[in-house]
Amino acid sequence: MNNQKLDELLANLHKEIEGIQSVDEKGQELLRDLSADIQELLERAEKKAAPSMLERMETSIDHFEVTHPELTSALSSLFTILSNAGI
Repeated sequence: MNNQKLDELLANLHKEIEGIQSVDEKGQELLRDLSADIQELLERAEKKAAPSMLERMETSIDHFEVTHPELTSALSSLFTILSNAGI
């Protein structure tokens, strides 16, 4: 996958996260951490994702699976892309 497509996916995911308004306390913490991770990736497109980010993505996917399916789908897509890229 080229960097432009990854940047677009990250930007779309960041927009989706910013649009979520009603979440519980754990959800807010997960979104805050993911938002910071995504922003870092957008700023440093060549930098590889840290393992802790991938762990937070998995936790977030589990947490939001039922309540925010569109976010879960975007996170799953990004997780798959990063995993396939060997990150």
